[in-house]
Amino acid sequence: MSVKIRLARKGKMHEPFYHVVVADERRPRDGRFIEVVGTYDPKNKENRFVGKRERIDYWLSKGAVPTETVSQLLRAQQ
Repeated sequence: MSVKIRLARKGKMHEPFYHVVVADERRPRDGRFIEVVGTYDPKNKENRFVGKRERIDYWLSKGAVPTETVSQLLRAQQ
């Protein structure tokens, strides 16, 4: 099972909001996931990305691969 850290879309039309989730890569974007490890709100200028850093580090140590977008968010948070 290959695990990815990726975004799952929530929110209303024209008001996107994302959960940063750990999921099996074979599952659909908004389908079943293993754990929610953060949120991303592109409309909020101050707190766009809020993540549980210790859980993200845990999953990265277990071999989870972040998507390109999540990688950029993690780099910007540091």
